[in-house]
Amino acid sequence: MEEPPTSRAVYSMAVAAELLGLPPATLRLYERKGLLTPARTEGGTRRYSADDIERMRRVADLQGDGVNLAGIGKVLDLEGENAALRREIAERDPGAEALSDEESA
Repeated sequence: MEEPPTSRAVYSMAVAAELLGLPPATLRLYERKGLLTPARTEGGTRRYSADDIERMRRVADLQGDGVNLAGIGKVLDLEGENAALRREIAERDPGAEALSDEESA
């Protein structure tokens, strides 16, 4: 089975940094803090996917809003749990997702 295009790690650190408008050192910091885990080639070179790029954009946005890196980790964890729960609910009852979307509007 072929990987979805958004999860395929194809971008080098230099390209990812350029796409994000961030210095490579910032990407290494995000990795050290556990905010992302890029794929690695056999030689150890980092490779980023489109999903990684979007996650780093979210990190940068939260940081711009004044959230510290520890808080960003918590926010990302909670957003991931929320998405997983929504998927689980949708799998159990496809009509429930439409109801919850209407309630939040």
